[in-house]
Amino acid sequence: MDKTELLQRIFGYSQFRPGQEELIDGVQAGKDVFGIMPTGGGKSMCYQLPALLLPGITLVISPLISLMRDQVMALKAAGVSAAYINSTLNGAQVQAVYRNLLAGKYKIVYVAPERLDYPGFGNVAAKLPISFLAVDEAHCISQWGQDFRPSYLRIINFIGSLPRRPVVGAFTATATKQVQEDVERILQLQSPVRTVTGFDRPNLYFEVLQPESKDKELRRLLAARSGKSGIIYCATRKKVESVCEDLQDRGYGVTRYHAGLPEEERSANQEDFLYDRKPIMVATNAFGMGIDKSNVSFVIHYNMPKSIEAYYQEAGRAGRDGTDADCILLYSGSDVSTARFLINNGSENEELDPAQREMIHKQDIARLEAMVGYCKTKTCLRGYILEYFGQKHPEICGSCGNCRGGFADVDITKEAQMILSCVKRIHDQLGYWVGVNLIGNVLRGSRNKRIQELGLEELSTYGLLKNRSRSDIHAMIDHLEAEGYLMSEQEHQTVRLTALASQVLYQGKAVEMKVAAEPEEPAPAIGSRKLAGEEADLFDALKELRGKLAQKAGIPAYMVFSNATLTDMAKKRPRTMSEFRKVSGVGEIKAAWYGTAFLKRIQKYMDENE
Repeated sequence: MDKTELLQRIFGYSQFRPGQEELIDGVQAGKDVFGIMPTGGGKSMCYQLPALLLPGITLVISPLISLMRDQVMALKAAGVSAAYINSTLNGAQVQAVYRNLLAGKYKIVYVAPERLDYPGFGNVAAKLPISFLAVDEAHCISQWGQDFRPSYLRIINFIGSLPRRPVVGAFTATATKQVQEDVERILQLQSPVRTVTGFDRPNLYFEVLQPESKDKELRRLLAARSGKSGIIYCATRKKVESVCEDLQDRGYGVTRYHAGLPEEERSANQEDFLYDRKPIMVATNAFGMGIDKSNVSFVIHYNMPKSIEAYYQEAGRAGRDGTDADCILLYSGSDVSTARFLINNGSENEELDPAQREMIHKQDIARLEAMVGYCKTKTCLRGYILEYFGQKHPEICGSCGNCRGGFADVDITKEAQMILSCVKRIHDQLGYWVGVNLIGNVLRGSRNKRIQELGLEELSTYGLLKNRSRSDIHAMIDHLEAEGYLMSEQEHQTVRLTALASQVLYQGKAVEMKVAAEPEEPAPAIGSRKLAGEEADLFDALKELRGKLAQKAGIPAYMVFSNATLTDMAKKRPRTMSEFRKVSGVGEIKAAWYGTAFLKRIQKYMDENE
């Protein structure tokens, strides 16, 4: 059976996604491969399908316990023999996997990089006919990457210990040019077939909001997405707890995940999310790497992440099946302080020497600054991300908050003079520079305790912008910094005047700022492709059937069929098994298991509505 037949029969797709076929052909030809493809772009197909074509075993090295379990479950649901070995298995279970491996019962096996150091695993691996070794999340091997894991550096030693070097493949979604070079060099890829399909995810809608109250804005966003599944990311465990508790009190089906919870609770909560018993997950970045849940309709960041790489990876967990999805970031100035604190107090990479840790710290700060730039930019958000990864892009994407709403040039010379004057007068009175929050409170005429203790209510600039919101004032301060009139002092989180400020204060230089205009059209529909009325009704009926079948089989609903497959089914309305197999995402095994039930439900709907 050739690759196209396997693609249709096992996975239910009639054609490959961009980049997949070149990489699969490379593996079949015995060549190393390197695939850089966006989250949801089909990286896993590039090692799962070769595993079925090649003799022997394919070994997938991944740091993602969640991905291992999800992909093994999905492979088994498609009729493929697969297994994983990680810390969730006890000793007896690991030994059982070893016995099955040696007996040739698996075609594909997932292992964590740390497992490669276990003598027991090494002894078993040396006896296995490993034809292909795939390194997933390959960016973890680079010290310039945001997820550097020292254990990845030992993969090359493991490869060298094998009796015969297998074909080696590296796969990642988020890698700058420097990280890509590191991956190829450290893994010693031999003239690899290299495919970069691009980082764009056209089905994702990006938006950055700076609300007065994040909690109120979050509730507004969730109310507009009733019945949808999504993830809410928070920067700290404490914030996860408070956000989750607030939403639970308001009746939302929500659960939580962070590293401070007992393993049993984390596992149970993840199960509730995967099986849609709790459609909303509130979590730190400890959750989600490798989560293959295809029906996530939105990812909301309650706090700003520490890097563009982290943001794009987390946001990319939405819309994995290709349906429309939202990626919304709620930004505030305090997020920068939180991110900086987490960087400065992180405990990762303790085994590295001081010089290496310092180098990584500098890279973390540089990535943070790029992330802040994303939150403040008035240009296309999609373009900003693609520019960061070195990919060309149109100036306007038409599908992000900035492009959809557009911007108007507004003269803020008067407000700029007030802000700069306030910064100067506070410094003159106190003898030191202060932060943005205090400056904004003085301008708004706040009567909080600190302002009164410092006597700042006596300044002539006190209350000059009392009719402007805090977010408006902060946005203007950000703009003045971007234009070079103010400068942040990062260590103490203060703002000071620059020499250019005098041009505005004393020489009458005009200041213009781009301000978001009201959008002409509402935001696009979220969470599924737009369907006509009858198609939407049939989609809901098929979704209900999917839920019942999944519950009976004891698997997550999306593993029966994805939302994208149900959408295609609702549009095509197949009447025969032959037509049913032509629905995107319907493979031979799943057609045999579920086809009759879905065909009956479609026929019933058509009979009732003719």
